[in-house]
Amino acid sequence: MEGGGGSGNKTTGGLAGFFGAGGAGYSHADLAGVPLTGMNPLSPYLNVDPRYLVQDTDEFILPTGANKTRGRFELAFFTIGGCCMTGAAFGAMNGLRLGLKETQNMAWSKPRNVQILNMVTRQGALWANTLGSLGGLRGIARGGLTGLTLTSLYALYNNWEHMKGSLLQQSL
Repeated sequence: MEGGGGSGNKTTGGLAGFFGAGGAGYSHADLAGVPLTGMNPLSPYLNVDPRYLVQDTDEFILPTGANKTRGRFELAFFTIGGCCMTGAAFGAMNGLRLGLKETQNMAWSKPRNVQILNMVTRQGALWANTLGSLGGLRGIARGGLTGLTLTSLYALYNNWEHMKGSLLQQSL
């Protein structure tokens, strides 16, 4: 290029040139003819027009005719996952407390550390499973009431003749 600005063909030995440790790839003279109208470079390594980074549309591709709201299953996964993570954290803290309490007479050694880690892992998994299963509490309550109703109707149906006979004996 003219003006002694240097060329853009800088070579560096080894992997340093591959990762850009050899300096900028283009000099100011090389970029003199490039229009930079409206461009505000974010860094010397990323010369991108920020207008291209703004998204005017949604981030996700939805099937044709689908709603933009979350469905029951997506909300259930979030709720159950949150309950599992909360249970695991609470169980781990409880396991650490129990592990330290049970091994307080032992000296700090590998067996004590292993016993504490086993207690943390066991309690964490126990609480994660417990709270994860309670994550769909409304569904559990609905299923329980449905089961109670069906069982009660089945018991009444099977014992109807026996109950009718005992009611007749009481009325006499």
